[in-house]
Amino acid sequence: MDEQALMGLNPNADACYRQRALAYFEQLKESLDGWEVCAEALAKGFYSDDHVKFFCFQVLEHQIKFRHGSLTAAQQQLIRETLMKWLQAQLMNVHPEKPFIRNKVAQVLALTFVMEFLTLWPKFFFDILNLVGLNSNGVDIYLRTLMAIDAEVVDRDILHSPEETRRNILIKDAMREQCIPALVESWFQILQTYQHTHSELTCQCLEVVGAYVSWIDLNLIANDRFVNLLLSHMSIEELREEACDCLFEIVNKGMEPVDKTKLVETLCQVLQSAGFFSIEQEEDVDFLAKFSRLVNGMGQSLVLSWTKLSKMADVKVSAETLRAVEGKVPLMLQLLIHEDDDISANIVGFCYDYLLVLKQLSVSSRKQTWRYCSITGSYLTSAIMLAVMNKLKYDDEYNFENEGEDEAMFVEYRKQLKMLLDRLAQVSPELLLEAVHRVFNATMQCQGFFGKMLDFDIKISKLVSCGVSEYQHSSVTLEFFETVVRYDKFFLVEPQHIPSVLMAFLDHRGLRHSSPKVRSRVAYLFSRFIKTLHKYMNAFIEDILRRIQDLLELAPPENGFPALLSSDDQLFVFEAAGVLIVNGESPAERKQALMRNLLAPLMEAFHMLLAKLPQEADEERQAVLADCLSHAVGFASRTSKAFSNKQTVKQCGCSEVYLDCLQTFLPALSCPVQRGPLRSAVRSFLHRMIICLEEEVLPFIPAASQHMLKDCEPRDLQEFIPLISQITAKFKNQVSPFLQEIFMPLVMAIFEVLSRPAEENDQTAALEKQMLRRSYFSFVQTIASSGMNEVMASQGAENIERVLFTIIQGAVDFPDPVAQKTCFIILSRLVELWGGKDGLVGFPDFIYKHIVPACFMAPLKPTFDLSDAQTVLTLSECTLTLHMIHLKRGLECIRFLQEYLPSLQVSPEITQELCQVLQQPDVKVLKNYMKVFQELYD
Repeated sequence: MDEQALMGLNPNADACYRQRALAYFEQLKESLDGWEVCAEALAKGFYSDDHVKFFCFQVLEHQIKFRHGSLTAAQQQLIRETLMKWLQAQLMNVHPEKPFIRNKVAQVLALTFVMEFLTLWPKFFFDILNLVGLNSNGVDIYLRTLMAIDAEVVDRDILHSPEETRRNILIKDAMREQCIPALVESWFQILQTYQHTHSELTCQCLEVVGAYVSWIDLNLIANDRFVNLLLSHMSIEELREEACDCLFEIVNKGMEPVDKTKLVETLCQVLQSAGFFSIEQEEDVDFLAKFSRLVNGMGQSLVLSWTKLSKMADVKVSAETLRAVEGKVPLMLQLLIHEDDDISANIVGFCYDYLLVLKQLSVSSRKQTWRYCSITGSYLTSAIMLAVMNKLKYDDEYNFENEGEDEAMFVEYRKQLKMLLDRLAQVSPELLLEAVHRVFNATMQCQGFFGKMLDFDIKISKLVSCGVSEYQHSSVTLEFFETVVRYDKFFLVEPQHIPSVLMAFLDHRGLRHSSPKVRSRVAYLFSRFIKTLHKYMNAFIEDILRRIQDLLELAPPENGFPALLSSDDQLFVFEAAGVLIVNGESPAERKQALMRNLLAPLMEAFHMLLAKLPQEADEERQAVLADCLSHAVGFASRTSKAFSNKQTVKQCGCSEVYLDCLQTFLPALSCPVQRGPLRSAVRSFLHRMIICLEEEVLPFIPAASQHMLKDCEPRDLQEFIPLISQITAKFKNQVSPFLQEIFMPLVMAIFEVLSRPAEENDQTAALEKQMLRRSYFSFVQTIASSGMNEVMASQGAENIERVLFTIIQGAVDFPDPVAQKTCFIILSRLVELWGGKDGLVGFPDFIYKHIVPACFMAPLKPTFDLSDAQTVLTLSECTLTLHMIHLKRGLECIRFLQEYLPSLQVSPEITQELCQVLQQPDVKVLKNYMKVFQELYD
């Protein structure tokens, strides 16, 4: 081997040596026999350096994974011998290899097993077991190999191809028949031998049992000998967490409900008699988290068994199972209320499922259920509810202003608890309401706000007026605003409370709160509140606009002052301002004035910043300015969302304001720097204005289009095409002259971008071109579907032919079913428009030379996969195109097919059959036939 190259495997080696090692690795991988050098080095132990050994196993792994089928029988035998010799050498070592070496060996052994077990090495496990016996080094490799095999063959989290899935099924079947009993026996011997002397090996073995138990015969594990051994491990501190996980996997094994109940009850009896149910005496929270998960699994398994037995109407056995479920409820509650949230979270699933049981039981059965419960002084549901409400409380350590990983985990945990509350509401809504009343009143009385209340409307009323919004904690402030917005319909019947809530939104409690998190959330909630209740705010509109005016300022990057609201938050406030202006009762002149006051500062700032942008040399500074300009356009666009069919821009007298905005923003399209973000912002604004201003926007479109087509990138074109399509679909013949003028420049720009060379492995560039191609076809479809055939017909014969060929190419050559479907829709429409006697000159010839062949060549492509839903839709459109050709050309089409299909080696019988089906009036018959045409053709 290249010794100098091997020096580069050391992590501390120089870059040149590392580069040489990488090149040597690639050389050995590509060489047909280079791996044999590595195999010899491993078998004879030439190298003691860990990185060299790892390197050799990597080369071997590559051969097995990618070239095993091409190896000779002798080479395959060499691999087996190498692995066994290396393994044998480990039995004599005083110190085991490093973990990363052992893991790599396990992967190589697992790959070899997958490739050879069914054919060349059926004695794989027996050979390894005979070799390693109970030697600790050998057992370690054996167990790691089993876990690696689990990852290759069983693990459902790893995606496998259909072929690999079939292979894995065969492997598992063969293992069940040939070697699983021997493997289970080896596990028992390992657990028994090393339980007191080698905890790491024992835990590894328990992990293996847990991984394999899901698909092997459970009787091999769920027997007195094995279960007693596992239960004994629960009393050994180093083993009990892994033993819990192993028992959990056993409990989760699919079984008949009666057998599952018996197994769970046996485990529970032993665990309870051993004192594991007395969790208040246990201080090890890590173990309790595992134990809680085990109890959760046992409880959910019992609930599932009860559900199945209930459906089988086995009353006696069902009742026994229900009693078994109820027997676990006291333990469930102890775990649910545990101060450690991980322990509590692990039992939520059982609690949720048990509440479903309560819901399903009849009232009489439910009362009986509660009699079984050992909770003193209250019903079970009440106990769960109190536990949930207690656990919903934030810890003192919770950091509201700077939420990290711990806080995120607690938020997820609260979501689980909220699901329990929702289920409790279904089981006993009266009890939940009573508990909410109790907590609510106790909280308010504790703060000295007010006395006892029962009526819900009064509660909201008092919540608004009691001063709780002044409470000096950001979480309480947020909950206040979340609540008033959640119950905003209350203010429809009690509008007198709106002013006080508005003030809370507008002052230091809301949009001007000291916490950025509160301000951000309140901005969104303020927008929602305004949208729902704007009809009741007419008297306050101008006051609200004055109070939020400084919050709506465009924050130029050079002012140096941090804005109270982010640009995303400002969007919501601009929208709220727009809703207030548009829906107010003021006359149109006043609405126009208010809207101008709102948008004029944006236009002024935009004009100033746009003038600065080309003069700025620093790219980072350019990006900041462009971002600010984009925000200005976005804010103006967001205000237009307030308009509706009942309150149009024209009716509100605001057309002139938005036209001024257009004239202010459009010059950004010709800015020589930061084209991407500026064009994207202005395009979005144009989309909105087409909806809001309608015909008034048309004079601006030609110049805007000219700028957007200049020096454009694939993404620019991809985003521009929907704008033109929107104009086409909305205005149709009104924009026909414009479309006739822009059609070929747009098409040529698309062709130019698509023809640009790109790196072969550049997936981003390939995807951009695919999306652009789809957008192009979609644009042509919009024109054809809008009845504007004159747009294409006026382009001249050469240009029309060029466009048509691209559509044929899209229908046949590109393996993109979305684009293919669009292309066939276009072809069908063009045949309908131009395929008759009075159609476009020369088009019938094009039908027979290109469209008809496309209808057959596309489905016959190897990439045309009818198991894909989009491809099925493509075939449907292809069939409709063929049907349309027959409708327009009649018997001429049939005669052509009778001559054309034989040239594709289609038999005379199938040709005649297809022609008969094509003449059927019901197109469904043709669609069904085309689905099997490919099979008939083959």
